[in-house]
Amino acid sequence: MNTLKIIPATIDDVLKLQSIGQQTFSETFANVNSEENMKKYLDESFATAKLAAELDNPSSYFYLAVLDQKVVGYLKLNTADAQTEKEDLNALEIERIYVAKEFHGKKVAQALYAQAEEIAEEIKASYMWLGVWEKNFRAVSFYTKNGFVQFDTHIFRLGNDEQTDLMMKKVLI
Repeated sequence: MNTLKIIPATIDDVLKLQSIGQQTFSETFANVNSEENMKKYLDESFATAKLAAELDNPSSYFYLAVLDQKVVGYLKLNTADAQTEKEDLNALEIERIYVAKEFHGKKVAQALYAQAEEIAEEIKASYMWLGVWEKNFRAVSFYTKNGFVQFDTHIFRLGNDEQTDLMMKKVLI
């Protein structure tokens, strides 16, 4: 396997981000959600204008995992007021780590997570936190292995379906 690169995404990468975002979300959740709910979520969450605005937000960070010039995963981090929940302005939210299914088990998620740790250190975050669907056992296991513990739950809406996310955090200081 050639070298995996984790590179910052810029506004010029909006279509790559849209493509990998829709692909990985579908691969992860399409078989356990209705087609209508998936379509609504993908259309809204990965709309070009929405992604462009998120890329333009100085409190959010996007990274692409690139292997042989192919985007195989991505990472979205939020700080300050970009966090999806106002946990703590000095915290770093990992909003998304997604990897194309064919690259699961190949350390891509771990490389993206290492990038998140680097940013947390740079900004001197007191902790990292995230929300993960309670039935996404692979992701829950990944975060637990990396030192995250559950501290709460919240509701995540996928179309008209209310799902429970586990809120997990890792204290850094």
